[in-house]
This record gives sequence, structure tokens and C-alpha cells, in this order.
Amino acid sequence: MRQLILDTETTGLNAKTGDRIIEIGCVELINRRLTGNNLHLYVNPERDSDPGALAVHGLTTEFLSDKPKFAEIAAQLRDFITDAELIIHNASFDVGFLDMEFALLGMPKVSDLCAGVIDSLAQAKQMFPGKRNSLDALCDRFGISNAHRTLHGALFDSELLAEVYLAMTRGQESLVIDMLGDQPVEGATAAPRIAFDDLDLPVIAASADELSAHDAVLNELDKAMKGASVWRTEPAPAEGDAVAA
Repeated sequence: MRQLILDTETTGLNAKTGDRIIEIGCVELINRRLTGNNLHLYVNPERDSDPGALAVHGLTTEFLSDKPKFAEIAAQLRDFITDAELIIHNASFDVGFLDMEFALLGMPKVSDLCAGVIDSLAQAKQMFPGKRNSLDALCDRFGISNAHRTLHGALFDSELLAEVYLAMTRGQESLVIDMLGDQPVEGATAAPRIAFDDLDLPVIAASADELSAHDAVLNELDKAMKGASVWRTEPAPAEGDAVAA
């Protein structure tokens, strides 16, 4: 599956009142692996950024003055995102700006070009209700270094979000979400319960090959998180506890 982590920087907050895209960053994942085939574009918006937006991204009118206008990069962007699944933090914001820019050129909407859009902010709110779920907060939560993020940048933020998304959707987290969604339907007949106390359940220890494969997965997790995963930092349960569970 081809997925693109996408982020934009803009002159302000409202595409409907004339704000424009000034930077686009896309990081490509294929089968959940970074490919290095990324797209990074600066765009001349033909207007100044609002002071608040400028303080966030730091891209001045002078810096952007010799960059291509959106009409000049639109086909390149369209071809790059076509048929991919987009992963965007607060997707409605970025998609709204992209749809506006494409509409000015008579081009299709993002939803007509792409295989779908995943909003990682909505996903994070479902996983961590009541907590801060900004990109910085998620980096802290998953142990991903964002020490160099003094200003927002579309490509750098996409690279950070790629690490966050992979950590957020790996292993136990995704299983918990699936289980939360598996609620009994009102009026349905309940399945009979099984008394596990009466069962003689075998305990099968992992083989050497299985332990080696498990260690390889933990190494990959550590690399993705740039630190020790929770399965390395938490003590393993005692044998007696594991059997009792």
C-alpha cells in the first residue's frame, strides 16, 4: 500500500478568505516503510503571510518571491498524490487548502485523486481522549526527538508525523482500538461464556527462532522510536504470574 504523510504551511488560517499554500511536504510510505521518495515544494503565494502565520513558519515574502506559483507545481503535486492514501494531522485544514488551490485551476479535489485520507489527529484523540494531541505532544508521548523543531516546516513535520503514525498504529495500540469498536449490538443474543477455570490450558514456550524474531521486532521498534520501547523498559512478568494470567 502506498501512503503519503502530507503537511502544508500557509499564509494564514482561512483558504476561503484568500490565504494560500506556501510549502508542501510529502513523505512516502510503502507497506509501512519509508522509501525516501519524498516531495518538498515551496510556493510563491503572491501575497504576504499574516504575522501570526509568519511567526509559526518563518517563510518571508522575500524568500518566497522567486519560488514557483501553485499553477506551476500543481501537475507535479497531482501526479505524486494520485491513488495514494494520505495521512494528515488535522486533515480538514490541509485538504481544504489543497482543494481550494486545485479548484482555482479547474482540477479535481483531493478526494477524487487519492485512495483516502486518514486524519492522524482524530485517530490520536480516539486513542488518548482528554490529552494534548498536537504533533509535539505526540512526539513526546512516543519518545520521538523533535529538538530541532523551532519553526514549523512542511517536510520536517511530515517526517516527524511519519514516525508518530508508525508508532501510533503499531502493535498493541491498534489492537486496543479494534477491541473498543467491537461492542455488542443492542438486542443481540449474548454468546455463552466459557469457564476457563475448568480448562487445562497448555503453556507453550517460544522457540529460539521465535525469540530471535521477537528481538528483531523490538529492535525495529526501538529504531522507529529512537529510544527503548515499553517492552524493553518494563520488566517481564515472572513465570508464575504469566501462568496465572
